[in-house]
Amino acid sequence: MNNSSCSLYLISPATIAPDFPTQLESVLKTGTIACFQLRLKNIPLADISKMANTIVPICHAYGVQCLINDHAQIARDSGADGVHIGQNDGSAAEARKIVGKQAIVGVSCYDVPDRAIEAGEQGADYVAFGAFYPTATKLSPGAPKPEILEWWSTYTTLPCVAIGGITAENCAPLIEAGADFIAVVSAIWNHPKGPENGAKTLADAIKTAVAKRNTA
Repeated sequence: MNNSSCSLYLISPATIAPDFPTQLESVLKTGTIACFQLRLKNIPLADISKMANTIVPICHAYGVQCLINDHAQIARDSGADGVHIGQNDGSAAEARKIVGKQAIVGVSCYDVPDRAIEAGEQGADYVAFGAFYPTATKLSPGAPKPEILEWWSTYTTLPCVAIGGITAENCAPLIEAGADFIAVVSAIWNHPKGPENGAKTLADAIKTAVAKRNTA
């Protein structure tokens, strides 16, 4: 594998309460999160923009990169680090024109290698594969096997994100296959002992799996 580490990529829950910024900050204080994505669906753009303007400074205060799902213009206007786009959100090239050369552009590629290759050719900074495990968070058009991560990390240098139903108990095969980031929603926000414990538990599992990968 060409990667020696794996980081935790946190995504916001499907619905958030008014006190979400406080909840997010409590998780970021654990020091386990490398990247956060604000993913809000079916609400007015003005509300997404307002939340982005609130949470971007919080993420930056803890040295965490903040991305906005779908909306490149909101990402740019809020000072976020970049945008993450899905299959119906245009191309990586189009997103790049809006957010600028220095921003991050991530692309959901599901289980389609050709989409990942195209995203890379258009200047994406990372690609995401999934859902690897059953998940109720979102309907995924793909269900890849860990081998896609191994293939990607063997033949490319572009970082890859694994997503979909990932927990502390099942993340190891994805990390050992080559994932650079583990993206989660429920494993942290719905953890029975609270989000902070969820983040710490998953971070410990990632650390163990990375150590095993690097000694293989």
